[in-house]
Amino acid sequence: MNAAARFSDRVAVVTGAASGIGAATAVRLAAEGASVVLADIDGERGVPLAARIRAYGGRAAFVDADVADPDGWERIVAAAHTFGPVGVLVSNAGAVEVAPAHELSLASWERQLAVGLTGGFLGFRAVLPDLRERRGAVVLTSSVHAHTGVPGHSAHSAAKGALLSLCSQLAVEYAPEIRVNAVLPGPVRTASWEEAPREERERGAAGTAVGRAGKPEEVAAAIAFLAADEASFITGASLVVDGGWSVLKGQ
Repeated sequence: MNAAARFSDRVAVVTGAASGIGAATAVRLAAEGASVVLADIDGERGVPLAARIRAYGGRAAFVDADVADPDGWERIVAAAHTFGPVGVLVSNAGAVEVAPAHELSLASWERQLAVGLTGGFLGFRAVLPDLRERRGAVVLTSSVHAHTGVPGHSAHSAAKGALLSLCSQLAVEYAPEIRVNAVLPGPVRTASWEEAPREERERGAAGTAVGRAGKPEEVAAAIAFLAADEASFITGASLVVDGGWSVLKGQ
């Protein structure tokens, strides 16, 4: 770990941090000096990940918390405050159930929006005093699905689209003290990607201009940039990280 890095004086909260993009982001921020709180409901993967970060000289803590629950955010903030005030919030948690809209239960619809959208709102409110104090940065993980229809993803796409509207609104309301931006990943090799049928994975990779799916670490690099001082003149922006998938789709 490089303690003399660009996040050496920052405390970062990363949700959905037990795997995929969230895990890669937690590792990236810790490697650049941040004290990181990893929040997720998956302790089986989250606890060992935080331990690995510490083993390499980083500062990290795992919190088992549901981002859609205000009580969960109380625990997240309490853990963060053992390091200091929160200066970076990465709202990455999401929930997906693939089903046609007419077959999707109301409970599933509400859960996907609660995690993917309300969780971002609750997180922002929970750390707002710290962000104001630290003139902090927020990065929301949306998706290219926010802009295009994907069969079976009505709730997920709705949550990701609404998250972009929330990004714009928060950026306007809380500037200049706080910057709020979003990343829109395309096909990325997360656990859910690897579990998909081979044909679906091949189709997704072929749909990018670069001819492959992205790595979680590549999205994490974009998130780290938006959270860093180098992006001090960027707020309310949506950074597409999809290997040219949107370009080929004509978006």
